[in-house]
Amino acid sequence: MGVTAISDWEQIKNGFDFSYLLQLLSGVIPSLICITLHELSHGLVAYKLGDDTAKRAGRLTLNPLKHLDPIGLLMMLTVHFGYAKPVPVNMNKFKNPKRDMAITALAGPASNVLITVVFLLLYGALYRPLGGSKVGAYVLDMLQLTAYISMGYAIFNMLPIPPLDGSKVVFSLMEDDSYRKLMRYERYGSLILLALVWSGVLGRPLSAAIRWCFMKLFPLAQWANNAVNTLFYK
Repeated sequence: MGVTAISDWEQIKNGFDFSYLLQLLSGVIPSLICITLHELSHGLVAYKLGDDTAKRAGRLTLNPLKHLDPIGLLMMLTVHFGYAKPVPVNMNKFKNPKRDMAITALAGPASNVLITVVFLLLYGALYRPLGGSKVGAYVLDMLQLTAYISMGYAIFNMLPIPPLDGSKVVFSLMEDDSYRKLMRYERYGSLILLALVWSGVLGRPLSAAIRWCFMKLFPLAQWANNAVNTLFYK
């Protein structure tokens, strides 16, 4: 019985493509990092501005399962930009509702730009120490992909389409009545986003914008690489 079980396991193992699993993880893990820190930033800033709704809902957490939106995650894995389950915010608890709502909204994309910067620095700093092995190359690829996805998440979320953060910033500039009316239709924004992205209307120009912004920040990786070489390899 034991020998048969071992033989069966060997057949399964030999027939399983572990490279596919590694490739899947290299996309999922960066996406979860970007989603989690983005939503946590919204919640923390809202809390600092007087709204404890996210805290009471259990959203001030690093647990990615609390922040996942299945469609948004699928978009991140396939087209490298998407969205998460919005953090609940009660703008009536803010001292200056529209202004503080805009600040809370901007906190998410700002955190993603910071993630891009940090992971590019890590990529550059670790490029020489890790570049000589397969495991190291896999880690480097994941660092670079995290930086790229995070940049995509920042730019995508600044689009002025509900429920994305950009819509909250734009709406905050409107009169109060118009602002509240538009916010009521926020739940329909996801369908509009899907249509625009999958039709290609947004996909191509958005991808071009993400690549452009990413390459503008990529010299940070080269700077970190040069610094490590100067400090430890000369």
